[in-house]
Amino acid sequence: MAVWAIGDVQGCLEPLQRLLEAIRFDPSADRLWFCGDLVNRGGQSLEVLRLVRSLDIHSTVVLGNHDLSLLAIAARPESERRRTNAELQAVLFADDGPELLDWLRTRKLVHVDNHLGWMMVHAGLAPKWTVKIARARAEEVEARLHGPNHGKLLRSMFGNQPATWSPKLEGMDRMRAIINIFTRMRYCTPKGTLSFESKGTPGTQKPGLYPWFEVPGHVRRELRIVCGHWSTLGLFQGFGVHAIDTGAVWGGKLTALRLDTELPQVVQVAGRVGGRPE
Repeated sequence: MAVWAIGDVQGCLEPLQRLLEAIRFDPSADRLWFCGDLVNRGGQSLEVLRLVRSLDIHSTVVLGNHDLSLLAIAARPESERRRTNAELQAVLFADDGPELLDWLRTRKLVHVDNHLGWMMVHAGLAPKWTVKIARARAEEVEARLHGPNHGKLLRSMFGNQPATWSPKLEGMDRMRAIINIFTRMRYCTPKGTLSFESKGTPGTQKPGLYPWFEVPGHVRRELRIVCGHWSTLGLFQGFGVHAIDTGAVWGGKLTALRLDTELPQVVQVAGRVGGRPE
């Protein structure tokens, strides 16, 4: 059995199909971990969702910021849903759209496999979050997101405040801070204050900001971490972190990382033709 993590697909169906061929994915034996952002910008989000959902018993998906954005749009009135881009409208108004969206909404924010020695998030972890703390914080949001009153969370979760995590946060501020850390994090201060504007490669950020995995004084984590989200970072392996968003939607590569071998194996295929960087 092989276990492969796959970086941000973002609606790029054809590269995903080629990547599955390149890793010789065998659904009778292998497992797939998707690092989030299955949808948006690649042109075939509906088809990607259908494919990944068809592999549900063979895969694990964590939610990315684009996935949550789609779910938030789905919670709005129809007149607002019709103002989103055509790619997401194809999902929202497909015959199987409600089923696909319910499936997506019930994915997790964090996946932990102690036996394998890996955990998966979309973007990052707060500097002082251990694996145990991260799971607990994720479960708080997942309980709301998977529950009958998920619409309230989806309508209120976006915003840049509070930018700093505190265990004293309550209500929607607490939910929003947790979601932003797991799905939007790139740089932060040693106190854990997120920078939402800094998106470039390390070295381009303002003084006092650090990549989330390099923050001075961050806790030691016993598991290796695989994540996506940061396309300008590219393939990065260091500090116990393996970042595999390699910009497939921007014409870069779509990356798979094998997790069940002593040394992680990287397989890449060309991304979407004609992509443009942010």
